[in-house]
Amino acid sequence: MQHFSVNRVDDLVPALQAAGVRRGTFLAVAISVSTMTVTFAADNVADDVAADDPATDRSSKDSVSADLVIADERVWAVTGVDPATVIGLVESEIHPRWIWWSNETPTYLSREGVRVATCWDLAAVHRLLFGGWRADPARLWAMMHDLSPEALPSMGQLGLLDNPGDEGSDPDDPIRPDRHLRPEWVSGGWELNPERCARWSVLALQATRQQEVRLFALPGRNGALGAARSESAAELLCVELGADGLPVSVERAEAIIGSHVGPRPRNEQAVATARERRDAEVLRHAPPGSGTDLRNPAHVRSMLTKIGIDVTDTRAWRLEPFRESHPLVDALLTWRKAERISTTYGYTWLDEHVDSDGRLRGAWTACDGAAGRMTAQAGLHNLPAEMRDAVIAEPGYRFVHADLGQIEPRVLAAVSTDAALAAAASADDLYAPVAARLSVDRAVAKVAVLAAMYGQTSGAAGEALRGMETAYPVAMQFLRDADRAGQAGRDVRTYGGRLVRMGFGSDAGVVDRSAAAARGRYARNAVVQGAAAELFKAWAVTVRARLAPFDGRIVLCLHDELLLHVPIEHAQVACELLESALPEAARRWMPDSSVRYVAKARILQTWSEAKG
Repeated sequence: MQHFSVNRVDDLVPALQAAGVRRGTFLAVAISVSTMTVTFAADNVADDVAADDPATDRSSKDSVSADLVIADERVWAVTGVDPATVIGLVESEIHPRWIWWSNETPTYLSREGVRVATCWDLAAVHRLLFGGWRADPARLWAMMHDLSPEALPSMGQLGLLDNPGDEGSDPDDPIRPDRHLRPEWVSGGWELNPERCARWSVLALQATRQQEVRLFALPGRNGALGAARSESAAELLCVELGADGLPVSVERAEAIIGSHVGPRPRNEQAVATARERRDAEVLRHAPPGSGTDLRNPAHVRSMLTKIGIDVTDTRAWRLEPFRESHPLVDALLTWRKAERISTTYGYTWLDEHVDSDGRLRGAWTACDGAAGRMTAQAGLHNLPAEMRDAVIAEPGYRFVHADLGQIEPRVLAAVSTDAALAAAASADDLYAPVAARLSVDRAVAKVAVLAAMYGQTSGAAGEALRGMETAYPVAMQFLRDADRAGQAGRDVRTYGGRLVRMGFGSDAGVVDRSAAAARGRYARNAVVQGAAAELFKAWAVTVRARLAPFDGRIVLCLHDELLLHVPIEHAQVACELLESALPEAARRWMPDSSVRYVAKARILQTWSEAKG
């Protein structure tokens, strides 16, 4: 490990450039705010530079090999200067591909007003490789070195106990004799001095190289490195989404809430009175003496039975066909909308999550720990349709919106390499050619495709699936293979290499058929849904990179939907960018361009216009 001293921050960029660090070079960073220390680590790999894009893949597997793990690292340290200022300087002058242990680093930088273009997020890549959500440095390091995460050492009481495997070794060495990271380092001991901070950045660099080797070793996963970079960039996007927030008109939101639940209550008694009034609007249609608790599904089902409506459950979609049968059903469905707004998206929600600047903010994650979909808190992913009318672009700005049309069946065509289904994807409406091939109407064709992906076999879906078996045998075999793996308790991987855990298989021949079938359905959907999430994130981070020069931001990622907030003068450019970024991202996600993906962008004033 070669150390380079930097006496002044102005000397840092020339020192990095002289050593060959340039745009796209991997540069690991460790930041200790408490000691005002920033350390950088890079190695001597000559072809370390990729194109300046968050989703770019390397062109050849030969560019990374196992000996990179023991590359000759170079380390720089800067002390006594605001860390965010240092990072901002290097980012503006060089634009490296930053390496860090988790998105805690860009979260800190964002708070300080520094945003970077590209990174390698070790935690994000760990989740891709090993599945699940937990990705702290100790676990990441252990699993990367084939050590049991169940045997992670802990500091014990006051750091004095529970040290088997330590064997009195050097406490300034972060790696114990048993190859685990030293728990006192993981717990913050790496920040004690510049030397430790430097070693921590070196460990991050080494972990990156090991992750690259593992990604390339995944059988048949040529897109795994591209997926790792997209996942890392998606973590940056999540930090920015949480910081920027979604524009919301508080005045309009209060009007919507009031139209459903009444004016803002002055006290708890007013809350209770309003609740009783809403309940009464439903119960007045119920048979006398029902005594129904509308928040108890069993009570509601019993009440419905008394008026001649017998249903297996009381979900809204189940009750919708009976709306015209009895005024009670219409009142109940109306009550449910009001109840949801009152309890989840009411005045309290507005006060807690919409800040004084009129932005709805919640924490975002780039991976749900299962198939890899982005998730958000504060109700951002479940905002009722009624509340979308309160999401209004700020003065001088417009929203630009697009969603991916029929994304999961198109992704199924791609990942299964079913040429017939890929041909159907060439149409704007994929279900139309599927319907023609199956000799059924469009509605039945849609049921057949969705049933195949979700493992439904009964009713009309079962008959439609038989046609799918004949028309699209390659796609159906792909889904069956995933289903069988899931039923057997074997983990599956998405196209981009994400491990989706299935648990353990049955012991001693004892089979819980219901649980096995559920695992099978989950697996067959996960390999499609997870791959669709990969494509969506590749699209999102490509848009993020291309949007930067136009002072626009992505303000919402909703499963297959992107919402941008851009100055009016750049709205049309952003609209074109949103559409053109999709084929670009699709080529990076999967070089085979036989499947067509569609997204129609629109310029909006309010989010509700997207569904108009």
